[in-house]
Amino acid sequence: MLSRRRVIQGACAVLLLVAGLMLRSDSPDPLAEARRLESRMLFPNERDDALARARVWRTPEKPIAQASLLPEVGEEVECRFTLTELDGTTPRFRCVLGSGEEVRAKYGPGGEIPAETAATRLLSVLGFGADDMTLVKRLRCYGCPKNPFATSESVESGAGGLHEKTGDGDKFEEFEWVALEHPFDATAIETQNWKGWAFFELGTIDPSRGGAPREHVDALRLLAVFLAHWDNRPDNQRLVCLTQPWPEGTTCGAPFAMLQDVGSTFGPRKVDLAAWESAQVWEDRFTCTLSMRDMPEGGGTFQFARVSERGRQFLAGLLGELTDAQLRDLFSGAGFDRPRPPLMRTTPVSEWVRVFRQRVRAISEGSPCPGA
Repeated sequence: MLSRRRVIQGACAVLLLVAGLMLRSDSPDPLAEARRLESRMLFPNERDDALARARVWRTPEKPIAQASLLPEVGEEVECRFTLTELDGTTPRFRCVLGSGEEVRAKYGPGGEIPAETAATRLLSVLGFGADDMTLVKRLRCYGCPKNPFATSESVESGAGGLHEKTGDGDKFEEFEWVALEHPFDATAIETQNWKGWAFFELGTIDPSRGGAPREHVDALRLLAVFLAHWDNRPDNQRLVCLTQPWPEGTTCGAPFAMLQDVGSTFGPRKVDLAAWESAQVWEDRFTCTLSMRDMPEGGGTFQFARVSERGRQFLAGLLGELTDAQLRDLFSGAGFDRPRPPLMRTTPVSEWVRVFRQRVRAISEGSPCPGA
């Protein structure tokens, strides 16, 4: 039975979600097309039906070898601070752009910004679902406190109202090299007590009911291990409906399972070349078994899974289309070669490309996977 505290927290989360939705608009954004961050509450059996019919991959808009892996970069952007509760360890806050779109802004010198920027761009180019990340050289936030992350964290304790009473909307704070997160343009499918999806649920996707074929599901699992996406609790993935519009009272015709928060990647501790190079892609290459048990938190919701030969070949084919020039753009554009604490060392982009290729070979080379 849920504790009283958890019930209260859940109710507060719903209220915050509703309040956030009231602040959003679909006006065009000068940096990118506006994203609608909406959700639809379903009964558990309806949500399970949607997941069983979900796809996990779509044909990319451009041929992979012709796509740009450079992240979008803005020079100067203005927004207005929004006081909402946030989790995570990287400093972040929500603010509303001049267009009316509410975005999550991440700031600070840690590894999450480059990791998530690169991972989301790679996922999108390959045909998997991901949010869009825009890097901004300078963000001017009106109404922002000196430490907006700490102020946002105060919402849970009830102290956030103090900022609402004392905050000066005409004053601003400026932040350099900020990542703005534009949510994937689709309606999120949720239940009152369940948000997102867990990796152990991927086995419920049923191709006979229109869900993704096994090779696509296997490729998603394999790509998650490739990136070291261990922080995969359910709310770091999202089940969405691609049907637009999706009339109330109807069944979603195109459910889609995607990765949402992929900031703890390329490590597993967020942009750590040595750790990423040493992290094993396979638990057992002979049986094509995957695991994340040696990663932080035991790999979260990821369980032992065997990859089919078609799944291995499918992902190897997608990754094999990427050129070295594209990979250099990916890592340099996301800032993998910028100094980061605590030692402020830099790693050449060429080394990231080398390890990327090395991990691709771990997938593409070797004997076929056994079984179907």
